Amino acid sequence: MTQVRADADARADRRPPAAPPGVAVVACVRDEEPYLAEAVGSVLAQDYDGTLQVVLAVGPSHDATAQVAAALAAADPRVVVLDNPTGSRSVGLNAAMALAGAADEVLLRVDGHTVLPPDYVRRAVATLERTGAAGVGGLMSPVGTATVQRAVARAMSHPAGIGAASFHVGGAAGPSETVYLGAFRRTAVEAVGGYDPSLVRAEDWELCLRLRRAGGLLWFEPALQVTYRPRRTVRAVAKQFWRTGMWRREVIRRDRSTASVRYLAPPLLVLALGLSALVGVAGALAGLPVLGALGAVLPAGYVVGVVAASTHAAVRRPRLGLREALVLPLVVATMHLAWGAGFVRGLTARAVADHRA
Repeated sequence: MTQVRADADARADRRPPAAPPGVAVVACVRDEEPYLAEAVGSVLAQDYDGTLQVVLAVGPSHDATAQVAAALAAADPRVVVLDNPTGSRSVGLNAAMALAGAADEVLLRVDGHTVLPPDYVRRAVATLERTGAAGVGGLMSPVGTATVQRAVARAMSHPAGIGAASFHVGGAAGPSETVYLGAFRRTAVEAVGGYDPSLVRAEDWELCLRLRRAGGLLWFEPALQVTYRPRRTVRAVAKQFWRTGMWRREVIRRDRSTASVRYLAPPLLVLALGLSALVGVAGALAGLPVLGALGAVLPAGYVVGVVAASTHAAVRRPRLGLREALVLPLVVATMHLAWGAGFVRGLTARAVADHRA
């Protein structure tokens, strides 16, 4: 009996190792002409031994994104392009996942603004297998190349910018509420119905919520770091955060259990600043300087807080240059106020249709 077991073990040792799971890298892109080639190139350069394909759902753009995507597909058969006339990320990602080969066991999301290190896919798949998680993700590492973009990058990686979520500021590996971009088991995503096509923003967070409620584990792995190219102008940042705030309110309206201090703080700040302005104006009109001074307390305190937080962020290593440090308070305040104002305004018919513009 011992010899039989030994022979069986020897045959098992000679058995070739299982092939790594196939990976479908999916992205919904629009207006990404400056970044798309770099983003896709970083995926194609992965040191992954399994099969890998890239599926780009291209939405209506105001630049040459579609032409860049077509050229990438023509140059490498691993790149597939599909038309996403709605412009919706949820719709585009679902279509990309459906188009990806059924043999691809792992669905890995990227964006047109991201750049993957060469070992990202290999590490992500290994983390999925080691943890048994439904989805894993790592750290967003914002990197800018111009003054405003560098200031935005620093704000996005500091708690004072957009909160202390682990994928922004780092932390220990472990279970997470959500994951940045994410590498998911196809079976887990399909079991919960994919991305919600009625959501234009916050679709990734909402998918992670359903995965967790279905019993799936989400795992944060700080060794997985993705370079992210932030918006290049303050106006673009304001537009991005305004829209995100509107859609976050919609998510909370649908499910109030998703509300938290992190999401409610910006709209409460906007409302409080608005009330302070009214108090100040009323005091000035009524000739009551005390009332006017009272109305200035919160705005003055907020300005001091933003400058202090921005100074702390600017002197962290590597230190920001003088120009970036001077722009940083404006960027931080824009993030707060645009997000909060969008939340207070709430979803509009134009916002729903805006992704088609």
